Amino acid sequence: MGVGSGLGHSFGMVAETTYGTYVAPTRFLEGTFKPQKVKNTVQLGGMAGGRLVQPGARRYVTSKGATATLNSGVYSKGMGLLLNGLLGGTVAPVQQAATPAYLQTHALADPFGKFYTMQAAVPDLGGTARPYTMLGAQVTSAEFSCEVNGGLTAAWSMVGRDLSESQTLAAPSYPTVNEFHFGQATLKAGTYGAETAVDGVTTVSVSIERARHAGGPYMGNQGLRSQGVVNDWANISGTIGADFLDKTTFADRFAADTPVSLVWEFVGPLIASTYYETFRIRLPQVFFNGDTPTVDGPAEVKGSFPFVAQFDGTNPPVTVEYISTDTAL
Repeated sequence: MGVGSGLGHSFGMVAETTYGTYVAPTRFLEGTFKPQKVKNTVQLGGMAGGRLVQPGARRYVTSKGATATLNSGVYSKGMGLLLNGLLGGTVAPVQQAATPAYLQTHALADPFGKFYTMQAAVPDLGGTARPYTMLGAQVTSAEFSCEVNGGLTAAWSMVGRDLSESQTLAAPSYPTVNEFHFGQATLKAGTYGAETAVDGVTTVSVSIERARHAGGPYMGNQGLRSQGVVNDWANISGTIGADFLDKTTFADRFAADTPVSLVWEFVGPLIASTYYETFRIRLPQVFFNGDTPTVDGPAEVKGSFPFVAQFDGTNPPVTVEYISTDTAL
């Protein structure tokens, strides 16, 4: 008998060849995956003498779909598919010299054609893990965050074509990984390509949202959605929490509405030669929307500095660089 609680949960995914067509998951990540069935119904039935309640036989499901969230760490292996689903484009890991280190560069692009089978094992109290399989899953947003003495976490959102309970549960197989954390983090600010480390930073979060057309549903698709396309500007934003150490870094830039390039990076253990496990977010142009530091009492002055990223006219508005030993996404 399996574990009859959340301890028996697993999450697996794989890229699909055809949108919404099941492929057995082969990539497993630690995390909490919560898929939800979406359905729309219509109740029909006209006036009929003596009938006081509409007939249940004429309640119909007219369209359906799925949404999901995934809360995970950011691991030293296995993040490529999710990053590619979020940011889009054609990405292939590039070997660094003749070492087992490979660099993935995920720059903001069109995510059309990035869709996945994602599966959750949901244990019942009797110890049976029930498979809930999201077909045609597309990543719509992610938020990366890290605070003092914490790990780097990611909160992902997905939309999908359908949620099936009829697929076979794939047996999870987890790679040996490290997780990125506060002790490895540095925030850099300055001119693009020449950013320098900033002191006094305690927390950072970066959110990337990709608005998507609902993909119908259209007649002829049995109430199921099509892929859909991005249909609004990408929303790239975040917040920096910092002690009031150097007013020129955040407060002055907020007051003058002066843009700055940010690099938020985590450098982990050595892979080989001069190449380390790395997770890096580049934001070539951000504007701060707050705040003016104020005194709340006898303690040190702190600030919270929300920002938004824009296009500087040359560089991708956001790029994630990921160095791991993964030879494929």
